[in-house]
Amino acid sequence: MDGLRTAAARYAGTRVARVEDPRLLTGHGTFVDDVVRPGMFHGCFVRSPLARARIAGIDLSGALAVEGVHAIFVADDLNPGVHEQWYTLIGRDVPDTPRPPLAEGEVRFVGDPVALVVAADRYVAEDAAELVAVDYEPLPPVVDYVTARESDELVHAAYPRNVAGDLGGAPLADLAPVFEEAAWVVHETVYQQAYAPVPMETRGIVAEWSAGELTIWAATQSPHEVRLFCARLLGLPEHRVRVVMRDTGGGFGQKVVPQREDMCVMLAAPKLPGALKWIEDRRENLQAAGMSRHEHGEARLAFDADGALLAAAIDHVQDVGAYPVPWPVGTAAAVGMLFPGPYRVPAGTFSTTSVFSNTVGRAAYRGPWQFESVARELLLDTAARRMGMDPVELRRRNLLRRDELPYVNPTGMPYSDVTPLETFEQALKMLDYDAFRDEQRAAREEGRHLGVGTCTYVEPTTAAMPLYGTEGATIRIEPSGTVNVYVSGGSSGNSIETTVVQLTADALGVDIADVSTIQGDTAITPFGGGSGGSRSGSMTAGAVAETASVLRERLVAIAAHRLEAAVEDIELGGGQARVRGVPSVGVAVSELAEIAYFHPEQLPPGVPPGLEASGRYRAESPIIWANATHVCTCEVDVVTGRVTLLRHIVSEDCGPMINPSVVEGQIAGGTVQGIGGVLYEHLAYDADGNPITSTFMDYLLPTASEVPDIEYGHIETLAPGPGGYKGVGEGGAIGTPPAVANAVADALAPFGVEITRLPLTPEAIVALVDGGARTAVPR
Repeated sequence: MDGLRTAAARYAGTRVARVEDPRLLTGHGTFVDDVVRPGMFHGCFVRSPLARARIAGIDLSGALAVEGVHAIFVADDLNPGVHEQWYTLIGRDVPDTPRPPLAEGEVRFVGDPVALVVAADRYVAEDAAELVAVDYEPLPPVVDYVTARESDELVHAAYPRNVAGDLGGAPLADLAPVFEEAAWVVHETVYQQAYAPVPMETRGIVAEWSAGELTIWAATQSPHEVRLFCARLLGLPEHRVRVVMRDTGGGFGQKVVPQREDMCVMLAAPKLPGALKWIEDRRENLQAAGMSRHEHGEARLAFDADGALLAAAIDHVQDVGAYPVPWPVGTAAAVGMLFPGPYRVPAGTFSTTSVFSNTVGRAAYRGPWQFESVARELLLDTAARRMGMDPVELRRRNLLRRDELPYVNPTGMPYSDVTPLETFEQALKMLDYDAFRDEQRAAREEGRHLGVGTCTYVEPTTAAMPLYGTEGATIRIEPSGTVNVYVSGGSSGNSIETTVVQLTADALGVDIADVSTIQGDTAITPFGGGSGGSRSGSMTAGAVAETASVLRERLVAIAAHRLEAAVEDIELGGGQARVRGVPSVGVAVSELAEIAYFHPEQLPPGVPPGLEASGRYRAESPIIWANATHVCTCEVDVVTGRVTLLRHIVSEDCGPMINPSVVEGQIAGGTVQGIGGVLYEHLAYDADGNPITSTFMDYLLPTASEVPDIEYGHIETLAPGPGGYKGVGEGGAIGTPPAVANAVADALAPFGVEITRLPLTPEAIVALVDGGARTAVPR
């Protein structure tokens, strides 16, 4: 855009108030359960009470006799209607795992949907669901994924040893000489429990078939993915499916793609004379919406005598439950490929195995590869203590510096535009690390146990996967001069509406109050991947920049013609086009719009009438890297096992911040989820495969009283692409668990405690204190 001038950014980089807040804070949001259609039916699923059983028969007579029941669907009614079932996000050709809409022949976890009851309202549907009589023949369940590969029982007969898939790098034997000759080797198996995204709004969908077209209202992170998936599922042309997403009360990965219940509603809707609504309750959400994080890794780190890393290796195994969504093997590979982290590691390898069990399927959750940081950062602290070195000093000796980039880690990940050592030092300075160590020593003399832990990681954002590689935008300057921006997006708590409005106002030089955005409706918005993979900000920024440049060129050309000035002398800003150096000479954008729409005879040669443009941005890099350091301090009561978090500091490099308040809100949300994951949350099962934490009485979440004030530091490194923006949506959930766990381990260091298993419940901490720990020797 040579020759065009725009006033300096007025809104990007500032704490503009969220445009979503007025409707959400006053109760005027529109969530999927707020959607009401004429003659709408309500659905309720009959779910298996057993972890594994053969379905010998289903008697629907009692339920069908209930007044208000319209229909009941079982597998034979819906499953044959599936044409194609694959996710654009993953691609057609991956060896995906089974995913029938309704259980057919066998149930495979407690909560497995067996039938769909359709009734006049939810109350009738639930009452009728209790009258559906399913004859179950119990089978031995495979509950423990750790031993599932040795079990005689198979979750799916087509998958020997219950292995859904495996991937790996070079054989570990290739690194044997490095580990054998290293001065220090740390070798531990680290376990992480199952927990879940637990969005405020559970899953939900409304589907309405009318005149050969299907309209869907969905709680989703990606309306265009839902549309594509539904069209394939039903064998419909895409233009016969419309998906509308208004407000979504959190997704965190759980709502990236349609799950089995969504398929059932899509398949049932064409069979009904009215719309069908299904809204998940909280027990269903905890039983059937998907678990995450359940995994372990046999991890190894090798060091020379001075503490320099020589090699890193991990054998990772993850529980994928009965019906993972989506294909879990690719995410598992990311665990291994990112295990070396932001450190100078000459050699490394990994293997990863995804294992079925008779529990709820694995689903994506904010930073689904985060176990790489859990395992690595816990081992680094363990290594430092065994060497008699401060964990901070060990990291300083190994963290990558900005001047060492680009850098390819030993598993092939090409790091660029990150600042691991710089964020590390900033976070420690914010803490005043030396002062804390003095405070810790004084506290120990008083019998109190304080600790400090850190985690430094790199995060792949804006990965150019099939669905995520491009993003579109349409911008229309209305005849009044106000602006509407259309993007795929959608409000799911990530403030993308605010982001789009800020970026567009700056790109066109108009007042932010004159910009509005329309999102989430596939009938009117350009195709896009939605929110996932920490991509929304950077990709939407590219789409807005690409599109706005076309309109800027038209505005400047019309203004130059109107003001009898050279194009290169026109500046846009404050809703005006002015002649540079002559601020009194200008014309309002509204007047330029009036010319463009109503007086085409006044347009300069070559400029088309109207002020509407569409553009599409293609990511300039396969991956945009972000990074951060978390530092946590805590106090541990060794009698009760209670952990009190004192401070939590995050130094983040997500590039220039479009809105610092939004960035910090994303970090805070992820951090709180990470605190829950390391201290409180556990999606637990008993030995028979029964979920034992299916209500908030049992599944514990952190509250405001358990979370300290989160402190933020920012370092800005430009990424490839417009504005140099990076993603920031997942980092808080990645860095928090290791930082908190290391702080607890540091507090308990006088007891010889080493932490290799999460969560750190009071019971677990008391057991650690009572049991002590192993002692390592150099070799």
